[in-house]
Amino acid sequence: VQLQASGGGLVQPGGSLRLSCAASGFPLDDFDILWFRQAPGKEREAVSCVSGSGNRIYYADSVKGRFTVSRQKGKNTVYLQMNRLNPEDTAVYYCATDPVFGHGECRPIRESTEYELWGQGTQVTVSS
Repeated sequence: VQLQASGGGLVQPGGSLRLSCAASGFPLDDFDILWFRQAPGKEREAVSCVSGSGNRIYYADSVKGRFTVSRQKGKNTVYLQMNRLNPEDTAVYYCATDPVFGHGECRPIRESTEYELWGQGTQVTVSS
């Protein structure tokens, strides 16, 4: 059972990146998938969640209007499209879920420590 996040990189301010979260060993399509990020010296914060049904989506205020989360049913993959990136978006980005809390339609968004299953993280650096 594994999640794998990918797609990070170095991008200039104003640029875009698309992150992917793929699953192996379990049906990612059935679970809420969250994206967290952690910047140096800061706590891990939730930036987005897409429910297993796809009917509910959450965005943190700091990314609303710039980030778009989506899931490709049948591909076992969730995407995070990040546009108009700024240096404050620099962080390691993780996807996560939980065998119990992962069916809650992203309600509530819990503390990161409550989610059991994590991808390995992908670095996003926004710099000129």
